[in-house]
Amino acid sequence: MTYAQRTDHLKPEGAYKVLARAQQMEAEGKEIIHFEIGQPDYQTFSNISLAGIRAIEQGHTRYTPPAGMPTLCEAIAKDSGKRRGIQIHPDEVVVSPGAKPNLFFPTLALVEPGDEVIYPDPGFPTYEAMIRLAGGVPIAVPLQEETNFSFDLDTFDRSLNTQTKLIILNSPGNPTGGVIPLPHLEHIAEQAQRNQCWVMSDEIYSRMVYDGLKEHSIASLPGMQSRTIIVDGFSKTYAMTGWRLGYGIMPIELARRVELLLTHSLGSTAHFTQYAGLEALAGPQEEVDAMVAEFQRRRDVIVAGLNSIPGIRCQKPHGAFYVFPNIQETGLTSNELANLILEKAGVALLPGSAFGKYGEGYLRLSYATSIENIKRGLLRVQSVLEKLKK
Repeated sequence: MTYAQRTDHLKPEGAYKVLARAQQMEAEGKEIIHFEIGQPDYQTFSNISLAGIRAIEQGHTRYTPPAGMPTLCEAIAKDSGKRRGIQIHPDEVVVSPGAKPNLFFPTLALVEPGDEVIYPDPGFPTYEAMIRLAGGVPIAVPLQEETNFSFDLDTFDRSLNTQTKLIILNSPGNPTGGVIPLPHLEHIAEQAQRNQCWVMSDEIYSRMVYDGLKEHSIASLPGMQSRTIIVDGFSKTYAMTGWRLGYGIMPIELARRVELLLTHSLGSTAHFTQYAGLEALAGPQEEVDAMVAEFQRRRDVIVAGLNSIPGIRCQKPHGAFYVFPNIQETGLTSNELANLILEKAGVALLPGSAFGKYGEGYLRLSYATSIENIKRGLLRVQSVLEKLKK
């Protein structure tokens, strides 16, 4: 049997691979502390869950328009526009089951074979996968530890050419927690307009920004809304990962094409899930704020703990719920150290190399877990590294 070459490059996402091994170890009776999976440890807020339950009870279990219920598109346009300081028309909103379709489908609608796409490295593995699946040429631009994991702008500028079709941004970012500063966004926006490029701005962690910082969307900069795809969703902000509810915001003509791709692939997003999304946006936001404040406390604990371990240094990220410590002094590759920590200490975390070649020399830990687990896990990590030095 032969298979289409377009899928030959695809490989499992690192987090799911490590999770599977960790769960296997748990089934064998071993206690595992989980730092590998990027999802809030909170339950979906009760008002949102009840709205979903009521929707099912009221029979909202039917097909909806592929781009989403009009009432939800209107609510998203209003909320997202207010947060970003721009005017958004409901027809510019495309609702999807999770945010990933609004990463994949705009890429398929824009990128021709041979077009180049700039993306961050270390970055979310889906970026490279979707670029290659569209026939595009992935151009990795390194994120620099020295600039809190923002783009290396010199490399970015050199990477632009007449073949560049799309620039992918992720701020706050996975796996680094980095937030792109406004001057860097302004530079990227200027180059995008000069080179007539589209920009895809993955803003799934946009509500998770710390230290009083304001997260800026590149779509809010002059001249950028007409060439930007904003990708966002409910998974992280409202602890709704399993509900599968995301959305994209983009110019209407592109939105129509993405809607057609949804029509012929996924059909539509679950009816009752969209009612839960309506409640999430319209309901009280205090629980979101409390969750974000707790994540900031956890961040402070994990950063201080990592920096107290010989051989590790860790910057304080300004967003998301990840830390990306530098482990180069250990002399091990990120994969070697991640495997050693899992097998010897029962702590599941991810090698930086799972996020691209520029992630080598780092680990990714999610601090979407309790402070107690963070402290226990770091003690186990420290024990492994102390034994390495003997």
